[in-house]
Amino acid sequence: MVMMKRDVGELLLQGRLITAEQLAEARQIQQQEGGDIGYILVDRGFCTKFCVCQARAHLQGLRAVDLSTIQIDTSAVNVVPAHVAQRHKAIPLQKRGDFLIVAMAEAGNVLALDDLQAASGLRVQAVLALPEQIDQAIEQHYGQVAEAAPAPGGMQLEVGGGIGGIQQALAEYQPIGGISEDAGPLSDEQLAQQAPIIRIAHMLIQNAILEGASDIHVEPAVRNLRVRYRIDGVLHEVLTLPRHIHAPLSSRYKIMSDMNIAERRLPQDGRIGITFQGKDFDMRVSCIPTMLGEKIVMRILDKSSVMIGMTKLGFFPDTMANLEELITQPYGMLLSTGPTGAGKTTTQYSVLHRINTVDVNILTIEDPIEYQLPGVSQVQVHRKAGLTFANALRSFMRQDPDIMMVGEIRDLETAEMAIQSSLTGHLVLSTLHTNDAPSAITRLVDMGVEPFLISATLIGVMAQRLARTICPQCKEAYELDADELRRFGWEPEGTGQKKVQLWRGRGCENCRNKGYRGRVGIFELMRINDEIAELIVRRAPVAEIREAARANGMRTLREDGLRKVLAGVTTPEEVRRVVFTIGY
Repeated sequence: MVMMKRDVGELLLQGRLITAEQLAEARQIQQQEGGDIGYILVDRGFCTKFCVCQARAHLQGLRAVDLSTIQIDTSAVNVVPAHVAQRHKAIPLQKRGDFLIVAMAEAGNVLALDDLQAASGLRVQAVLALPEQIDQAIEQHYGQVAEAAPAPGGMQLEVGGGIGGIQQALAEYQPIGGISEDAGPLSDEQLAQQAPIIRIAHMLIQNAILEGASDIHVEPAVRNLRVRYRIDGVLHEVLTLPRHIHAPLSSRYKIMSDMNIAERRLPQDGRIGITFQGKDFDMRVSCIPTMLGEKIVMRILDKSSVMIGMTKLGFFPDTMANLEELITQPYGMLLSTGPTGAGKTTTQYSVLHRINTVDVNILTIEDPIEYQLPGVSQVQVHRKAGLTFANALRSFMRQDPDIMMVGEIRDLETAEMAIQSSLTGHLVLSTLHTNDAPSAITRLVDMGVEPFLISATLIGVMAQRLARTICPQCKEAYELDADELRRFGWEPEGTGQKKVQLWRGRGCENCRNKGYRGRVGIFELMRINDEIAELIVRRAPVAEIREAARANGMRTLREDGLRKVLAGVTTPEEVRRVVFTIGY
């Protein structure tokens, strides 16, 4: 039995605090205008704010408290400075031994919990409360808190702290070999709990978010610790730290992501949930043992990034029109292909967001669930419990679905279940790791799928890449010999044209002197028509299928990339970097 992910609305309905009609009305408003389902239910007068707070707490495995009915212990308030309480919208309630009970509006924010623990010296146990009640309690027990300057230790983390803040924390750090108060050597866990290490860990994450990084690499070298950010798909070294920082910093990230701090021989995975500058981020953390020590890589997932809408992904109008037609089909299978980091997940979620209406039932099976989509039932793979892509798809068929999304087709069993689902009248979205769109057909055949089943179910394949866009603040025009583009297979319009005008970035502070800022999708959309279906059935070579697709109007990745070059979106060098590894 597959357990579907519940949300606030479903919990309130289950508790008979709202009716099914009220939830349906709120879902429709959410689909049309966006917003949080809990706030919508409150705004419509369907339930109280505290009921929504209780539902949120239940989903997070926490307790919700009504601060108007609680006596706050002054001794608990005294252990947390006013500026820390104000910054994190948190009010201490009680001290219980080594624990501090704290009411918070965002109890899943690991950075806030770390900050409260460092400030109080106690282990923090969070409970959920209404934001307005927390504000009233802070004003009552701390007085009017201005935008207070941080303590001399430099604990103000909202603005990242910068390299200078990290250097200050390094100067304060008690290195390995230090002695604790009981005259014993400090353990890794004790070192990781020191305030300077906590600040360094936080500032590396926050600076990465401010820089627009998608990944953070913390990797040991022989004499130092190297920190690199992946920005717009390219790694940049931003900082080197002393070698003795490695063990406590790795331990800090392992504690934050709920890993086993004592295990150093095996790879581990975890996650960190944070709120920074009013936005929610989910961080997937991977730790692997290397010859020089543990390497930490953190993938930063901005929960708002998948809600940008299909119109902002970089589709030209003709490609968008074709894709819109495919995703509104009642049944069939639509595949996205490309390497890791090509933006397939963002595209898939944007498509789901586009077709997610109150009158369709959408189910997804993912590994892992990277973003939460309101109104979509999302299931995470759990192989140890026997929940695989294929098993979930079997259970989905008993859930009255209209649309299903499979995170990735990796084997024959999953492919056959996806095809069976599309044959029985469902729209199925999934991904494959192939270089281009026509190669997806060969990949399915190599898995063991019968060609006649592919031709009967596949309605389209979209390959994609992500290319860096020219920085808008230092963008400038220049002329290039047309022969340079002819080498890429593009013929400038106009007979005998020798020069063509293109654009590039000079480099400025906005783009770290790289000339690029942000990324755009490069797409290749192949629609399956009768001719291509016949080629699939008779196992035609990829080259023959590609030519038929181009005759049917498909623009290759190369052609779409060069169209974006001519439009001044990106550069020939960038298109060559992300696309021209493919030999057509």
